[in-house]
Amino acid sequence: MSFVITTPLYYVNDKPHLGSTYTTLACDALARFHRLEGEKVIFITGVDEHGQKIQRKAESLHTNPQQHCDQITRSYIDQWKSWHITYDRFVRTTSKNHQNLVNQFFSRVKSSNDIYIGHQTGWYCVGCEEYKDVEEDKDIEEDNKPFCTIHQKQLEWRDEENLFFRLSKYQSHIEDLIADNDFILPTSRANEIRNFVQTGLKDFSISRVNLSWGIPVPGFKGHTFYVWFDALLGYLTAILDDGYEIDIERLNQLEWPASIHVIGKDIIRFHAVYWPAMLISAGLEVPKQLFGHGFLTSEGRKMGKSLGNVLDPTQLLKTYGNEPIRWFLLSDIQFGNDGDFQQRRFIDLVNNDLANTIGNMLNRSVSMSRKWFNNSVPSFNYSLSDNSILATKSLDSIEIVRTNLRYLRFHEASSSIVNLAKYANVFINEQEPWKKIKDQSQTKEVAMIIYEVLETARIIGVMLTPLVPNLSSKILTQLSCESDYKEWQTKLQWGLLKQGSILPKPEPLITKIETGIHNEK
Repeated sequence: MSFVITTPLYYVNDKPHLGSTYTTLACDALARFHRLEGEKVIFITGVDEHGQKIQRKAESLHTNPQQHCDQITRSYIDQWKSWHITYDRFVRTTSKNHQNLVNQFFSRVKSSNDIYIGHQTGWYCVGCEEYKDVEEDKDIEEDNKPFCTIHQKQLEWRDEENLFFRLSKYQSHIEDLIADNDFILPTSRANEIRNFVQTGLKDFSISRVNLSWGIPVPGFKGHTFYVWFDALLGYLTAILDDGYEIDIERLNQLEWPASIHVIGKDIIRFHAVYWPAMLISAGLEVPKQLFGHGFLTSEGRKMGKSLGNVLDPTQLLKTYGNEPIRWFLLSDIQFGNDGDFQQRRFIDLVNNDLANTIGNMLNRSVSMSRKWFNNSVPSFNYSLSDNSILATKSLDSIEIVRTNLRYLRFHEASSSIVNLAKYANVFINEQEPWKKIKDQSQTKEVAMIIYEVLETARIIGVMLTPLVPNLSSKILTQLSCESDYKEWQTKLQWGLLKQGSILPKPEPLITKIETGIHNEK
């Protein structure tokens, strides 16, 4: 079986923001890791293009919804290309294949007697595309009129006929599913869903009326599918969209269920409750795992254009480049928790970790090796011991990094790599090879010292591959090592650095950051 990872299908009411970039970079790191582990990976991303919010956005721009979707979808594709995202499938919910799949899925759910006509009355958030319970929902506050604290907009009163899905029928199924401690991560998200489910699941509407921008519901004139019923099915469309006919029956022979859905914490309920119930109703397997990560803020404040603190990923990429932003987002924030993009901390972290610690270790060891050993990796007449201090530290770090990456603990994996580089720097200082090289009788010992530090740098370069691939490639190139490989089991062994190989003149691994962040105004 393949490892199937999905980002959310991003809503195209506006161009990509730093939050969607953050999620996609994390998924890309996870996908790269599993490929390096020798697994076949299907990395799915895409866009959610239906709903009232998009229809209104297009109207405000004096264009039609399809043209708006085409423009914003192109910005996502271009953005992921700029960030070197290695996705395998990109799904659009306006595609004919997706509409075909939605109709097939609806037919199966309807055959399970899980669809009925009902009446929906209540306060609705267009931003969330969701009815809100003003008494129970924590995202609702009242000030004369209820409003959504997520989107900072007043709710709209709705009173309409909708099609409903019998979610209440699947109460016990969902309870059994979420009882598995590995189904929803991190634990705080699992607890949130358990508390929600304990209150009793209520049927939810899956159609809207008087909304033209959506997929028409077969057999129900005037109804279009509710955006969340439609969008979640995009994961199935991506699996089935392999060049053959879109036939839901083929899912049994393809790579479903998903291994993991990586999503923002604000949409965990849809994925942990509504989505599994819909799949069970249609006779399909539920995803194996969900991971709900936190939100990003800027300098301790929620980002917003009116506040002037929106961080535009395109501008960040242009100003700083891919690797510094990627390193900060993956290494500084414990994935699952909320994170804050602070300019001073960003600069300090990148400079200290990449330029000073890892970069300095690489630069000084290559420089000494070139100076003392004829521009080459040192050579000596006996085999390298796996029991040396740096070998032990490196092999320990490899296991820590592999374990943490498997469980999306990017912060912990990054810390282990940096700590290994720090240890190598301390090792050089303690061994003082610049003193020993003056004594010809200690040349072999110096060769061993320098080789071990260079080999540690190689191990670090390999371990950095899923996190900061371009930086990894720079490190390995400076060590005259192959950087383009499919699996790393054979590369994560101690002593593979070729003795006597020519070392190119060292260059700074990364330019220290001095400039500030340019906010989008």
